[in-house]
Amino acid sequence: MTPILLLIVVAALIVVIAVIAMYNGLQRRRIAAEGSFADIDVELRRRHDLIPNLVETVKGYAAHEKETLTAVMQARAAATQARTLNERVETEGALTRSLGRLMAVAEAYPNLKADGGFMKLQGELAETENRISGKRQGFNQTVASYNEAIAVFPSNIVAGIFGMKVLGFFKEDDEVARAAPQVRF
Repeated sequence: MTPILLLIVVAALIVVIAVIAMYNGLQRRRIAAEGSFADIDVELRRRHDLIPNLVETVKGYAAHEKETLTAVMQARAAATQARTLNERVETEGALTRSLGRLMAVAEAYPNLKADGGFMKLQGELAETENRISGKRQGFNQTVASYNEAIAVFPSNIVAGIFGMKVLGFFKEDDEVARAAPQVRF
């Protein structure tokens, strides 16, 4: 074998090994992001289970708030039917916003706020939302790592060849929900 041919074979081997290493690294990051979302998914399923009970409790006190109650149940249905990671993130954000509107409706009914069952459900939901929030931070960190890896050279070439797509962050899109609360004395 001639030295030039040997050099070409060695160079090709190095390129193949580098592509394999980059591909495996990208796959590990994608799997980590999906695993991180699976941690959130446990809490999301718990939230999905609490919502019908919460809606039924509110319905007993605020029957004329049908539009809000319907919106919550439609958002829940969309969230449970979403298949891809990006769809799940989007539909869960919509569900969070509709739950916020439901809680705002509940504020208008003092008897509802005093109902023990409602208070228990509201407490469980708040606890679940806090756990989701904590797990969402870890998910967003793993997504950021993955998205960065598929955006930077040379792994972006490997990502493009294998059709790897950017993953969406699990964030609150509603400007009102992200705004800092106003405190007045």
